[in-house]
Amino acid sequence: MTEAADGPRSKRPAILAAAMERFGEVGYEAIKWSEVADRVGIGQTALYHYFESKAHCLLTIMRLALRNSDEAFRKAVEDTDSSLAALRAAVRAAYALTPLEVQQNRILQANISILANERSSKREENERGLCRELVAKIERNWSELLEQGMAGGEFAKQDPLLMARSLLGLIVSVWRWYRPDGPLTLETIAAFVENSCVLMATGDKPRE
Repeated sequence: MTEAADGPRSKRPAILAAAMERFGEVGYEAIKWSEVADRVGIGQTALYHYFESKAHCLLTIMRLALRNSDEAFRKAVEDTDSSLAALRAAVRAAYALTPLEVQQNRILQANISILANERSSKREENERGLCRELVAKIERNWSELLEQGMAGGEFAKQDPLLMARSLLGLIVSVWRWYRPDGPLTLETIAAFVENSCVLMATGDKPRE
């Protein structure tokens, strides 16, 4: 939840973490912005120093989730020796998360519609624009991986952007229903989704 501009005395990471907890507990719409200040132990004046609104905070949480997803993808695929291995690594990386990161991704998916419409606040609109840029970048990352695999004969020739969006749709749909205390472990889900993505991309049985 940190960024380069966050100094050691900044309350910003603590505010983001508290907001994520509250959004995850009862939903974004159900909480009052003042509840976040109470959880951090600061006054509302200090809260508004960092975020001008609850929506501004939500959009920042979403941007950081997307940033982390982009970084995880690039790190996962950089040392792989084939497009198929890169695809498998990218899917596994999407689920190699801490409980807090799982919460962050659940919030992202539950509120993704907020990115559709322009915000009247300049700071909110800036975060929304950055989120949309990251969504496009993530789709481009996956599309380029698939194109490489198609060119090399590892993947079936299909529309790479459509396939990228389909794979990403499958991957992120997990956050709508997965819970850490549920009957399925994240490792079990990751293995299932990994093989499903390989099947979709190759048009064949999953290959080792």
